[in-house]
Amino acid sequence: MRILAIDTALEACSAAVLDTETAAIAAHESQPMVRGHAEALIPLIARVLERARLTFTEIDRIAVTTGPGSFTGLRVGISAARGLALASGKPAVGLSTLAAYAAPFIAADDTLPVVAVIDARHDHVYLQVFGPGGRTIVAPRLVPLREALRVASTGAPRLIGSAANMLAGAWPAGERPPSAVEQRQAPDIDWVARLGAAAAETGVPPKPLYLRAPDTQPQNAAQLARR
Repeated sequence: MRILAIDTALEACSAAVLDTETAAIAAHESQPMVRGHAEALIPLIARVLERARLTFTEIDRIAVTTGPGSFTGLRVGISAARGLALASGKPAVGLSTLAAYAAPFIAADDTLPVVAVIDARHDHVYLQVFGPGGRTIVAPRLVPLREALRVASTGAPRLIGSAANMLAGAWPAGERPPSAVEQRQAPDIDWVARLGAAAAETGVPPKPLYLRAPDTQPQNAAQLARR
C-alpha cells in the first residue's frame, strides 16, 4: 500500500509517500513556514510524488493531520486531502497532530510516558498524555499551563512538541524532571505516513480537531445599522 501523508497543521508544510511493502519512505519534503501553506502545498505534493515516481492515481490512501493546530493550516491540509481523495477515488484518514508528535517516542520505548504539547498561546497548551503501550491516559485537550504541569509531571515523562521547552522550563520543583525534551515546531511527516498506514478506515472524510473556538470575532462596529 502506498500512503500519501500531508501535514499543514502547524509551522511546516510537509508531504511524504510511504510504501508499506518495503516499509520505506519513498520520498518526503518539509518546508518550515508559519503562513503560506495554501500556495505551497500542491506544488510540494507534486514534487514528492515525482521523486517517488508515482502519480496521484497510484496512491492507495491519503493521511492528513487534523489538529489541533492553526485554523487556517488545518483547513488547507484537510481540504487538499479530501479533494485528492475525491478525485482519485481513494480513502482519506485523519490523524491527531499530538499522536503524530508522540509516535517516534512511543516506537522507541513504549514503557515510558509521553506528553505531546502544542503552544496554544496565552499560557495555554494543547496536550495529550500517552502511557505504557501508547495508551492514551489524558485525551487531547486545551488546558492552562499550570494544569498541563499538574497532569504531566509524574513518572519522568518524555516531552515533545512546540511547547516542550515551555513545559520543561516551568517544571515543578521537587518533581522528577522529564527524561527527554524535544522541541519541534511540527511533527515528523514520516511518522504521519506510518500512522496513516496503521489507521482504520472509517468511511468518514477527515474533519478538523480544533479543541477551541476561533480567536477572531465579528467586527460589529463595521456593520451598517439597519433602517
